[in-house]
Amino acid sequence: MAACFTNRMPIYALGAERPRIHPTAFVHPDAVLIGEVHVGPLASVWPSAVVRADNGPIFIGARTSIQDGTVLHTQPHNTTRIGDDCVIGHLVHLEGCTLEDHVLVGSGATVLERVVCRTVSFVAAGAIVTPGTEVPSGAMAMGVPATIRPDVVTKERIAGNVQGYLRHIRQHRDTMKQLEVEDCLSEDA
Repeated sequence: MAACFTNRMPIYALGAERPRIHPTAFVHPDAVLIGEVHVGPLASVWPSAVVRADNGPIFIGARTSIQDGTVLHTQPHNTTRIGDDCVIGHLVHLEGCTLEDHVLVGSGATVLERVVCRTVSFVAAGAIVTPGTEVPSGAMAMGVPATIRPDVVTKERIAGNVQGYLRHIRQHRDTMKQLEVEDCLSEDA
């Protein structure tokens, strides 16, 4: 059973290009997908996230979570690619970059064009990773502009966050339902 609610979700074709959502993915009804967006198996896109593929495709790998308020965009010569088992925190901006597998991007971070975050790397909350930077495996990018701290990140550090969002997919898919205001009125408020 598809985990997205396509009858209510704002998904848009852009010319001939349309989103492609794996049947096991979860796309929240308040997320926006535009153009050639590929959402992989058990990936999740959460409320108020905007994935706008108007300059080329955007790829979201298996078991990757795109959290609330995040903006994914792409550029004509810099496709945005996010690998498997990645965690993209709240209010992140990704623009024309590549994230390999097992990458965590902390809340409020910005990762710009031609950046490559190698397998098992971490972008700290609030960091700005400037164009053309490479974040090596095992490294953390932190600060504004980001500097690299090598050999501080392990796959286990990221895996717990991935598992948490897989649990959220099940919880939301199985128990979430939209309510009317009248359903929430209570003297106990």
